[in-house]
Amino acid sequence: MKDFKKYLLPNGLRVVLVPQPKALTATALVLVEAGSKYETKRINGVSHFLEHLCFKGTKKRPNALAITSELESVGAVYNAFTGHEETGYYAKVSREKLATALDVVADIYVNPVFDAKEIEKEKGVVIEELNMYEDMPMRKVGDIFTELLYGDQPAGWDIGGTKEVIRSLTRDDIVTYRSQHYVARATTVVVAGGFNEKQVRADIARLFAGIPVTKKFPKSKTAEKQSAPRVMLRQKASDQSHIIIGFRAFDMFDKRRYALEVLGDILGGGMSSRLFQRVREEMGAAYYVRAGADLFTDHGFFAVSAGLDNARVEEVAKAILEELKKMAEKPVTAEELRRVKNHLTGTMMIGLESSDELAGYYGNQELFHKALHTPAEVEKKIKAVTAADIRKVARDIMKPENLNLAMIGPSKDAKKFERILKSF
Repeated sequence: MKDFKKYLLPNGLRVVLVPQPKALTATALVLVEAGSKYETKRINGVSHFLEHLCFKGTKKRPNALAITSELESVGAVYNAFTGHEETGYYAKVSREKLATALDVVADIYVNPVFDAKEIEKEKGVVIEELNMYEDMPMRKVGDIFTELLYGDQPAGWDIGGTKEVIRSLTRDDIVTYRSQHYVARATTVVVAGGFNEKQVRADIARLFAGIPVTKKFPKSKTAEKQSAPRVMLRQKASDQSHIIIGFRAFDMFDKRRYALEVLGDILGGGMSSRLFQRVREEMGAAYYVRAGADLFTDHGFFAVSAGLDNARVEEVAKAILEELKKMAEKPVTAEELRRVKNHLTGTMMIGLESSDELAGYYGNQELFHKALHTPAEVEKKIKAVTAADIRKVARDIMKPENLNLAMIGPSKDAKKFERILKSF
């Protein structure tokens, strides 16, 4: 039995309703197929900048204070986010306040005004956000890793763009980009939690009636090209080195994704995972170490990340590669596989108890035109993964020609790490 309902409005807008009759909260989420992979280099960062500007005023709510004060007056938790392939806007409230939350979220999505003065002021805000991330190496190393993998194409660019591009963006750039992507057929509206279905359906139809029904501009296909292990270092005076070691993988529609998800949990999904035990508990060389896949519509990668003692980066890199190699060489035991599956499905179910997580879970499936699978169906697919499946997917992707290492820290010697990777 499905625990969601989905339908299409006459204008092409997709709607997913996920009722939780006993829930105390409700979340309204709007997702659009717009992110850094839809940009050109001249306007790289416009998706994220546009997300900021939607909160600066609408036809009905003329400034940022009018928007935020109304949301906060009903106790809302609200925000927006931009990724490589999607942008989202949401508000979570107690169930009786959903009408207000949905009204505001729809308004900032459908009716932003883009005041020229606000645009110039917000440039300073976004530039300071970029500065903040430069001082967060644990996060920034991920940008270096994707740049290493994909180079000078949208998949390799920073989601936030560059300071130079942000300063150069004009109102026309923003309006034009929005008109190409914020259209009905590229938009998914999700409401999850406690709500009156008849009322929500009527509200969505009314609030999104003005959304453009025009052509959606596509993104360029990501080019994959690599024939040998590669390294990219960003030198930074710091007390710790942040490292990512990973492989090119496959897209989000690949049937092997469940086996890869289980593999990631075996290596770095919790405190009993292999890498946590090896790198933190046995070696005492890191506070955090984790592993997992990032899969997109036309590419993906599997990566291990860790924050390390500067003096022990080489030692830990070799240990990580040893653990990765084991996954392709030796099947996991029945007991480890059972424990990891229970961990993976248990944490998934716990995470989906809240209306905002549930909205995101279904919204992202629908946005990328995938068949919607309930948590129970996903659990079944994870439980069906075998030791042979895991070994096969490890062998498929864990090849020297797919191997990459990115790092932020004091080290300057890329050749040293290239030698380590070539030993894989």
